[in-house]
Amino acid sequence: MLYDLTVVQFSKMLQNLSAILDKAEAFAETKKIDPAVLLSSRLAPDQFNLTRQVQIACDTAKLAVARLAGKAESAPKHEDDETTLAELQVRIQSVVDYLSGFTPEDFAAAETQTITQPRWKEKYLTGRDFALQHAVPNIYFHVTTAYAILRHNGVEIGKKDYLGSLPYKS
Repeated sequence: MLYDLTVVQFSKMLQNLSAILDKAEAFAETKKIDPAVLLSSRLAPDQFNLTRQVQIACDTAKLAVARLAGKAESAPKHEDDETTLAELQVRIQSVVDYLSGFTPEDFAAAETQTITQPRWKEKYLTGRDFALQHAVPNIYFHVTTAYAILRHNGVEIGKKDYLGSLPYKS
């Protein structure tokens, strides 16, 4: 279950975010807006800008999966120095590629393992609680915020862009 919840769903959401950024780039081109305006936009003065939202969504995906699979050291390192939409796209793709290397078997012990982070001090979460109560809400928060920043700036995106394709049955 945690494989599908993280690897599969995080990959999908990052690919949806990539498609949304493609629309942002086309919007900026059509409207003759410097893409840096979109990248530096934020919803509130004390909130991270679009660039940082994308970076954190990527970090959440790669680090959560790596921790749950017991491979925290294998996660790719990013310098957080992206300044263009194209550079953010490279980052997203590098994380999607990294996630594609995991299998359901990598998550055999994920639910019961102990997950810690330095900012949690002496506390921990089980893998199950980490995934359900930290990682999943966190990635959705940052992807949603990136979406909202672009929508607020006039990029023509909607719920279908956010959700991406669905596995409809007939």
